[in-house]
Amino acid sequence: MISCDKAATICNKIQYKEASLSEKLKLRLHLLVCKTCKTFSKKNTELSKLCEKANLHSLTEQEKTAIKKQLKDNPKQPNPTDITHPTTE
Repeated sequence: MISCDKAATICNKIQYKEASLSEKLKLRLHLLVCKTCKTFSKKNTELSKLCEKANLHSLTEQEKTAIKKQLKDNPKQPNPTDITHPTTE
């Protein structure tokens, strides 16, 4: 029997389609006896479906690098609404 930590890891691997057949079988056996992990697995599956439905994707390494460079080259300018004005008494 696998631990709950291992079950969570396998559940996450399944979400990203990285789990092996033996891992999937071990998880199924664990879920038969562990209600907490069964709930986690169900919610994780729902999250995966919602992400697929929303057509979400992560940034490529090139996109991340470009954003980092842009942030480094153009530091945030103060927003006029962020400036605190002294109150008059």
